[in-house]
Amino acid sequence: MDDWQGMEAIRNQRTLLANTAIEGVGYWSGRDIRVEFRPSDPRKGIVFVRSDLPGCPRIPAVVANRVEMPRRTVLRSGEASVEMVEHVMAALAGMHVDNCEVWVDQPEMPGCDGSAQPFVAAIQRAGIVEQDAPRELLVVRQVVRLGNEECWIEARPAAGGKTVIQYELDYGSGNSIGRQSLEMTLSPRYFDLSLASSRTFMLQHEAAALREQGLGQRTTFNDLLVFDADGPIGNSLRFPDECVRHKILDMVGDFALANCDLAGRFAAYRSGHRLNAELVRAMLENSSALKRCA
Repeated sequence: MDDWQGMEAIRNQRTLLANTAIEGVGYWSGRDIRVEFRPSDPRKGIVFVRSDLPGCPRIPAVVANRVEMPRRTVLRSGEASVEMVEHVMAALAGMHVDNCEVWVDQPEMPGCDGSAQPFVAAIQRAGIVEQDAPRELLVVRQVVRLGNEECWIEARPAAGGKTVIQYELDYGSGNSIGRQSLEMTLSPRYFDLSLASSRTFMLQHEAAALREQGLGQRTTFNDLLVFDADGPIGNSLRFPDECVRHKILDMVGDFALANCDLAGRFAAYRSGHRLNAELVRAMLENSSALKRCA
């Protein structure tokens, strides 16, 4: 039985109405960074442009350009790379902005408050316009599963061309994060109101280890959530389950590297950027599991 319900899931591509910019500090480098989002033509996708390098090299935001790095999503094309793109990609995908040039003057995106909300706000300031071209859609038609008992991710068919995401977070016992679970149906409104403002998080000993490596020297407890035994240090939660919401936000950003909409039910247990990207690769390669529509 084909769970795809027809052409109602196909939408037109969208881009920005005007240029918009945001400035911030890089989590890893501690450098001041300026990012400018510019409108782009249909079928161009999301492309990062390194304005600080000779010739302004371009890095298309596709899974083939992803390189493995701890705790973040990194893209590389030729000798040029850009780090920590997941929150920008989540903001664009969550708000259905399909074609955009992202000009950045450093090899890293700014951390801002640890969420995608500052990027969403910039997108909303610019405005969004529909384009005269259909957005390609990949529909999951059979189960694709990766990982093991400790961490896994899977895609299954879902009725009505919807994107349903479920995540189970399990930090075990002896910490204030514990276990959290959430299932949601992705839409721009839900993303804006319920996901975009959820922030990056880590345990106190993880933050201390990064500092010892010389990383995050300008990052404070106000810039992300750092948990000790009692909860976030010097900060307060925006949602009781903010951590699992942020894991879903990361999934949205990583799934955007498919460069198309995805229709299906996606479930994950303790998955991270690597498994998220591997699922995207598997779905793009597994034509028998998918129905491509445009």
